[in-house]
Amino acid sequence: MVNRGPQSLAVLRFVKSLGTRAISVLGNHDLHLLVVAARHVKQHHGDTLNAILRAPDRDELLDWLRRRKMMHAAGRYALVHAGLLPQWSIPKALALAREVEAALQSDDHDEFLRHMYGNQPDRWRDDLTGIDRLRVITNAFTRLRLCTAKGKMEFAHKGKPAHRPRNYLPWFDVPRRRHRATTVIFGHWAALGLYLDSNVVGLDTGCVWGRDLTALRLSDRKLFRCAAASRAR
Repeated sequence: MVNRGPQSLAVLRFVKSLGTRAISVLGNHDLHLLVVAARHVKQHHGDTLNAILRAPDRDELLDWLRRRKMMHAAGRYALVHAGLLPQWSIPKALALAREVEAALQSDDHDEFLRHMYGNQPDRWRDDLTGIDRLRVITNAFTRLRLCTAKGKMEFAHKGKPAHRPRNYLPWFDVPRRRHRATTVIFGHWAALGLYLDSNVVGLDTGCVWGRDLTALRLSDRKLFRCAAASRAR
């Protein structure tokens, strides 16, 4: 919901005001805001978070953001920011999402935010514990684009799938992924662009790069698009 756009504060206030009418999932920029606000890292070049950090309702907004979901599933659809590892079924993924949500909402959430960043471990194992376990889950939900057939994640590649490193696939192209019976809706991969398949919907159409913001109406799969503010002017 936040960062790189010109109205992050207004977006947070608006979505919060919608209450239960809006269902949102956390992405890498939302978590980055929480880590920056906790003073564990500095802002990156291009961040547009200052208005939130200086707002009189800052603490209220951050507390609300910290209590958003990592994943939502209902009926034939699941919603995540970036992706799902091929080894995860929908029930498994939901259970793992709840683990991270519990860490974010706990009294000890600052400790989780302090150690959240990192690329290792880069694959899921059921015997992972502690911050290693939470980090893998968080990275899959908020950073995943490519992985191997066995679920080893790659985080450096942000370009088009055709230019991916050898032996890596878009997470949704891994054969026999365990959640393929559910339509997964995701964003995060701006270079991928609009991606519509029978059980995968990628909606990041590069608004941050001056292209479009895209929404999908689930009842009839109708698309709605509006130009980035820089183009609209």
